[in-house]
Amino acid sequence: MKNLRVIFMGTPIFSVPVFEYLIENTNVIGVVTQPDKDNKKSPIKIIAEKNNIKIFQPIKIRKEFQEVLNEKPDIIVTCAYGQIIPKEILACPKYGCINVHASILPNLRGGAPIHRAILNGYTETGITIMFMDEGMDTGDIISFEKIMIGETENVGSLHDRLSFLGRDLLEKTLPNIINNNINRVKQNNEEATYAYNIKREDEKIDWNDSTYNIYNKIRGLNPWPGSYSFLDGKICKIWEASKLIGNYPGNIGEIIDIKDGIRVKTNDGIILIESLQLEGKRKMNYKEFTNGRNIVGMYFN
Repeated sequence: MKNLRVIFMGTPIFSVPVFEYLIENTNVIGVVTQPDKDNKKSPIKIIAEKNNIKIFQPIKIRKEFQEVLNEKPDIIVTCAYGQIIPKEILACPKYGCINVHASILPNLRGGAPIHRAILNGYTETGITIMFMDEGMDTGDIISFEKIMIGETENVGSLHDRLSFLGRDLLEKTLPNIINNNINRVKQNNEEATYAYNIKREDEKIDWNDSTYNIYNKIRGLNPWPGSYSFLDGKICKIWEASKLIGNYPGNIGEIIDIKDGIRVKTNDGIILIESLQLEGKRKMNYKEFTNGRNIVGMYFN
């Protein structure tokens, strides 16, 4: 496939393994990545520069696409690019535009499927490769592969596993696309769920929620952007925790003990905080945090 003219569209570190596979096995003639943010280059731009690959950074791809068309790619591969692709680009390559998406479609369409898989309590997720259309992750499915989500896994480790699974599935799938050895499967829109981008209000812990949901929020936002609560009027990021289900004394949000972690009462159990970070301070384990602090009886809210 070394003669296959590919334009790759991607931005964050998640898309790096897919991009590197394409560099090694095809002729990548261009890269489309998001504009620099705060003078910081995307991971994809950095790799493209090292490999002397032409770079396009349109602010809005739906209005600035002619340079892509001028390259006359055989196929366009996207992975976590971050913008909807216009119909003019979709109609351009002879093998079409394909997307490597981090969920089993039609579940978790959208920009934050890895976070939402854990936040929603899923026990499995995976990678789907699909033909792109003008919708948000609505195109025909070409291939998919599932993986289990560990009960204690956080979004960081799941992100990394899915990133490499995307590369591996593309390696299996791309030759079949070129050889027209595929079976296109239309998505059932009635079964679709959505993985909207994480907002600030999604990050705040509601201690009236179930222990299970709070636990999933903590691990589903670790290591970025992090869940938080307020302690003594200050923002406190909660990074690592475990859960205990059952009837315990105390009021919701109350710190009831600190002997084996910071035990915080929920409506149906305990969140046992193991590491946290008070506003303006560094991340600490619970022993460091509680050293010299009398926090039993205080409240997270």
